[in-house]
Amino acid sequence: MAELGASTGKIVIVGTGFVGATFAYALMIRGLCREIVLIDQNTDRAEGEAMDLNHGIAFAPSALIRTGTYADCAGADIVVITAGAAQQGSESRLELASRNAAVYRQIIPHITRYTDDAILLIVTNPVDVMAYVAYRLSGYPAQRVIGSGTVLDTARFRFLLSRHCQVDVKNVHAYIVGEHGDSEVLLWSLANVAGMKFEQWCLTCEKACDVWEREQIFGNVRDAAYHIIAKKQATYYAIGLALVEICEAVLRDENSVLTISSLLNDYLGVSDVYLSVPVIINREGVARLIELELTPEELQAFQGSAQVVRRTITELAVESLSLA
Repeated sequence: MAELGASTGKIVIVGTGFVGATFAYALMIRGLCREIVLIDQNTDRAEGEAMDLNHGIAFAPSALIRTGTYADCAGADIVVITAGAAQQGSESRLELASRNAAVYRQIIPHITRYTDDAILLIVTNPVDVMAYVAYRLSGYPAQRVIGSGTVLDTARFRFLLSRHCQVDVKNVHAYIVGEHGDSEVLLWSLANVAGMKFEQWCLTCEKACDVWEREQIFGNVRDAAYHIIAKKQATYYAIGLALVEICEAVLRDENSVLTISSLLNDYLGVSDVYLSVPVIINREGVARLIELELTPEELQAFQGSAQVVRRTITELAVESLSLA
């Protein structure tokens, strides 16, 4: 693997749908890497996105943006996988997981044929299950297979708290852990505003933040994607920016704390499952998991979230997956 600080600045994006293309656009604007490679089974779609992006490069930091094949995964710092089926109206979470696991059985061997040292960043939903699938299929160390997890959910939580408390979102700190999905857990006990615990802040605030308001914030965070999809068919702007944040932490070796989905082993009573918790992430991937002190209610909810993901993994027989 390349030495720290010797990043090639090459990111390969597998899947150029709404999320993949928006992520590429955000990468270009941020000027984070020197080379962006787009791969899609629909080569016309990938070529069209590359052309459109390149026509705007005069207004952004210089970068090489092109289409490619899986052979271009060689030398990549990060391979970001957004490819996969979207959930249909009546389709269950397990049915979606089954379809996307089949997609990953095709994709992952193509990637690992050309690289064994890139970071794999999984975005396809259900992301915790798919990250586990990628981990089993790739044979990579768990620290280098990560999911986008609840990085976006956490951002949504902080945004809604900032609106509620009328404080700039940059001064609000809070985490969502567990599944990226309906069983996610908002950690109210650890939320703070301007360095003050949320409970403490409430005492200084003119608003009386009751249980109903907290439940409303929780519902708005948990169901945000459903509402957006109902209105515009897909979510892609915010997740595109969240992916840039994760990639920046890797490429710049930042030791950032982000709630990505990673493999847990004996973490608050949870093992052998991918879930989101705060981790320190750098050039090597997951450097360290940060074990939080949760309330008994939060701990129970977190372990329940793990059971939801574990159930799907078991039903898919993911443990039996391997490149062999």
